[in-house]
Amino acid sequence: MLNPSNPKPMSDSNWLNRLLAKANSLQRVEGFDLFPDVLLDENLEASYGYCERITAIHSKSFHLASSMLPNDKRKAVRALYAFCRTSDDIIDRHTGADTTSVEAWRNRALAGLPNANDPVSIAWAHARMRFNIPVEYAHQLIDGVATDLHKQRYLNFDELVDYCYGVASTVGLMSMHIVGYESDTAKPHAIRLGVALQLINILRDISEDYRMGRVYLPQDEMRMFGVGEHHIREGIIDDAWKSFMRFQISRVREFYTESWIGLSKLHPGGRMAISAALVFYKGILEKIEDSGYDVFSKRASVSGWGKLKMIPRIWFDSSVQVNPSLQLTGK
Repeated sequence: MLNPSNPKPMSDSNWLNRLLAKANSLQRVEGFDLFPDVLLDENLEASYGYCERITAIHSKSFHLASSMLPNDKRKAVRALYAFCRTSDDIIDRHTGADTTSVEAWRNRALAGLPNANDPVSIAWAHARMRFNIPVEYAHQLIDGVATDLHKQRYLNFDELVDYCYGVASTVGLMSMHIVGYESDTAKPHAIRLGVALQLINILRDISEDYRMGRVYLPQDEMRMFGVGEHHIREGIIDDAWKSFMRFQISRVREFYTESWIGLSKLHPGGRMAISAALVFYKGILEKIEDSGYDVFSKRASVSGWGKLKMIPRIWFDSSVQVNPSLQLTGK
């Protein structure tokens, strides 16, 4: 329960245990044992190339971070991105999207035999097989993005964190299989990281989401700080809004610090890529703060040159378990 006189982010023990139980409840069985020969050769490479282009166009941060992986893992995480992007687009960009269109995509993307005319399905099926990615996580992601069809407000953080698990923590769990990890002790860190990334997306995209009829901010926390939807609708940046945003960013930073600790549980060859994702997204938080918490007039982002300047330090810091300089403390 939040204390209005001394608001602090809640302990994650309860919600994390609940989400960890979801991550461990793998029941669906993969539909194929061997990747069909007919889809090998040029179809497979062309499909991976298609996924690479989707990643380059839609997420420069993810594209740059994933470039730090070995070739086979780089192709696989870009196939994962293309699968996630397409799943999200079914909801956000297709007029009249409903459960029928979502289930049609689920059947096409996760079928035992991928559609020979669907490059995303081909590359994603091959990546799942090659890196032994539990298909349940992919089903959970589709379930998560489909939430937008029937839910546009979240009563509290407990509700919101379930949504974040579906649309983002599942991505971290699938990425973990591609990058490589030492044991299941990496799972809680992947879940927290996914939640943190999604919370940053939510803070960055408040205005855009509102225009689509969605408010992903916890309603009880908005009330506690004296913030209403009129703040978003009218772009009001007053003391109440600033206090509310400081609280949200403080919580994200806590999750980030805990996620950084989890880097030591990943395969050394993949740590730099995940470190890059952490640091690039940290930059978004700083841009929001630099703007005085104005997420209405301009979308917070880090320039390509700004990201490139970070790489030498990312390389150095990713070689150690935890570096105090990247504890993501506030300004």
